[in-house]
Amino acid sequence: MASNVYVIKGDDEILIGEELRRVLDSLPSEADGSRWVEEINEDDYLAGEEPTLAPVVSAALTPPMFSQHRVVVARHLARFTTAPSVLPLVEYLADPLPSTILVLVWEKGPKYSGRGTLPKSLSQALKSTGAQIVDSALPTAAKGRQGWLNDQLATHNIKLDSAAKALLFEHLGEDLNRLGATLNTLEGSYGPGSAIGVDELRPFVGAAGGVPPWELTDAISNGDIAAAISTLGRMMGAGERHALQIMATLHRHIGGLMALDGASVRSRDEAAKLLGMAPYPAEKLMKLARSTGSERARQQLLLLAEADLDLRGASEWPDELILEVLVARLARLSARR
Repeated sequence: MASNVYVIKGDDEILIGEELRRVLDSLPSEADGSRWVEEINEDDYLAGEEPTLAPVVSAALTPPMFSQHRVVVARHLARFTTAPSVLPLVEYLADPLPSTILVLVWEKGPKYSGRGTLPKSLSQALKSTGAQIVDSALPTAAKGRQGWLNDQLATHNIKLDSAAKALLFEHLGEDLNRLGATLNTLEGSYGPGSAIGVDELRPFVGAAGGVPPWELTDAISNGDIAAAISTLGRMMGAGERHALQIMATLHRHIGGLMALDGASVRSRDEAAKLLGMAPYPAEKLMKLARSTGSERARQQLLLLAEADLDLRGASEWPDELILEVLVARLARLSARR
């Protein structure tokens, strides 16, 4: 028998909401299609002197009236991060009410900004009861994100050809939480089962989404001036990154090259330890440092220092122009290898 407990995790409000709708849509309903759903949120937990999960347990232990099942949705649970705080829920999961379908949404509420880690005791209790875990978090690697995109496409009754998929993936960038709304709009506009090509998709993709910072440093390292400037525009536009945030990215990148220059590191693990970062990006920087050389790395650092002064008032140019000139010069230096 499948468990009547679901857990939805993630860090994006839109994606969590979409997964919650999918879970609710998949649940059994009455003969007339209705469901008895009770939603509990952060305000309910904070009604007393201390945050408590008592409202969730009380609702879960209440038998349904005039229906076969009672659906209890507990939102904003990420504030409960200790074993004592989740003990009432752990005790309930040891003997859950068969008629209750419990949906636990591990997300931060408006009044909580902490870490939101799932306590180990609750994780074990969920595992023991066979809870169905739904993770809405996006993959970070490009291949994983492409796979996630394909999985999401499979849940909609439209068919995008390969060119349309590539265009959609490119335009969404980091903003993959816009995917669901875009696909719903396409399905509503063209009808279920429609074949979507580039011409049908283009009017609906909107502005290009943000991109992760390594796309900028990769474009610079490849000596691709056009790609570097285009990526910078997306980071400052849809990505809403401040000029100083982008400078911090470039500081870490060029600072890493300088740190590796002349250092006696022979492996990715040694590079990672020196730079204080994960092995894969450390290995990329290590290879790049070898091909860049000391003099070119020093020139990049001087360009970075000049742009930093300009952003802090030494130049009357707008921030966007200062950064465009900087990334173009950095890419041009890289192209001379």
